[in-house]
Amino acid sequence: MLDIAFAKPALPKSGALVLLIHEGEKPSGLWAQLDEATGGAIARSFEVAEFKGAKGKTCAILAPGAGLTRVLAIGLGKPAEVTQKILEEAGGTILANLARETAVAVANSALTGQQAAEVALGAVLRSYRFDRYRTKEKPEDKPKLSKLTVLTGEIPKAKAAWEKLDAVAKGVFLTRDLVSEPPNVLDPPEMAERCRKLSELGLKVDILGPKEMGKLGFGALLGVSQGSVKEPRMVVMHWNGASGSGRKSKEKPVVFVGKGVTFDTGGISIKPAGGMEDMKWDMAGAGTVIGLMAALAGRKAKVDAVGLVGLVENMPSGSAQRPGDVVTSYSGQTIEVINTDAEGRLVLADVIWYAQQKYDPKFMVDLATLTGAIIIGLGHEYAGLFSNDDTLSQKLTAAGQTTGERVWRMPLDDAYDKQIRSEIADMKNVGGRPGGSITAAQFIQRFVNGKPWAHLDIAGMAWSAKDAAVTPKGATAFGVRLLDRLVADNYED
Repeated sequence: MLDIAFAKPALPKSGALVLLIHEGEKPSGLWAQLDEATGGAIARSFEVAEFKGAKGKTCAILAPGAGLTRVLAIGLGKPAEVTQKILEEAGGTILANLARETAVAVANSALTGQQAAEVALGAVLRSYRFDRYRTKEKPEDKPKLSKLTVLTGEIPKAKAAWEKLDAVAKGVFLTRDLVSEPPNVLDPPEMAERCRKLSELGLKVDILGPKEMGKLGFGALLGVSQGSVKEPRMVVMHWNGASGSGRKSKEKPVVFVGKGVTFDTGGISIKPAGGMEDMKWDMAGAGTVIGLMAALAGRKAKVDAVGLVGLVENMPSGSAQRPGDVVTSYSGQTIEVINTDAEGRLVLADVIWYAQQKYDPKFMVDLATLTGAIIIGLGHEYAGLFSNDDTLSQKLTAAGQTTGERVWRMPLDDAYDKQIRSEIADMKNVGGRPGGSITAAQFIQRFVNGKPWAHLDIAGMAWSAKDAAVTPKGATAFGVRLLDRLVADNYED
């Protein structure tokens, strides 16, 4: 991970310097000093490039003098309109443009400690690379930047803010690592063992295998896994940041549930071969919950939280679940399996029922790469949000706007529920093509038992085919920062 430091404003003697400039801002501080030291090169470059500090605009100056290799100016827009998201995106822009530098300093005329930490977070998030399986990568193809220094007059405040944001960044990196791993490495038992290691952060981790889940009656989850030689797992992670390790508080915990299909062939209802390799990230919902729990523990969040992930591999074989099978879920409700490729909702059915029965949560949020239909509806810009609780929905939407991990609320209605009625069981696991994401959410809602709940369909957001401001292409860890912000803004003591 990129090393972050904070220092008092002073012109660096070498390396690259980043100037964060507001729209309409006049030269002052280090900007004015640098322009004088370079004989007016900064002012001339800005004039030629017509750079005036507009949001997201950049101006790069090579070998400007004063011992610097380059200067990169990044526009922040109007001072009154600068947000956390804009500052983080500026940090990401730094990494996108200066990864080949060996030392970079970042300056602004009035960067507060909190703002300095937010710039640092954006830079760190953009610096992520998953390269553990590259054995022949040339040195010149690797980034050189290992340290970023953000200049601010509020160093203690910057360090305090960064301590928490650093924990969130590490949670994001953990999720990205999990989602990026190949499926022959990260199967359900291995993923569970990686959860177990989070006990080092103070999490209490319980792992249930097929025998324990069989005794409980997890017929829906176990039905998905029965075609694979890889045993399923359910992992429960506890963070008691409000009540302490004794957990004697009467306060209800917040609960997060993740779908963890470590590889999804579709089962007997097998997927087309083209693009099936992408189904290694069908466990991204579980990966997000794991990264979130690591973030909450890492920053010592003052909240009692429980994270549950159902981990299975969906494979075709002589023992695999068939279309037409009827399974009995942990709730006692029966499910006719029409399509074995609609397996994630079966996994969530048992885990969510277990969560609400055992923990009586303040609310539950589940995350799943659940349907391709949500991508048709929302593309790769928003996750689908389904909820039975207006207040929870509003809080999630607000957290999404702050972090840039945006959600869009979709409808739930009895009219859609009729589509999953079965002729021989309590329900069937698909409701046809119309409203496919909605009928999937209606299915999950049958196991919520009236608790405040939100379902996030992140199928369009878990993986990106192109670079974004603070996210290099690949695994995004969508949801870690969203849900951490939800907790931080609304549920910590």
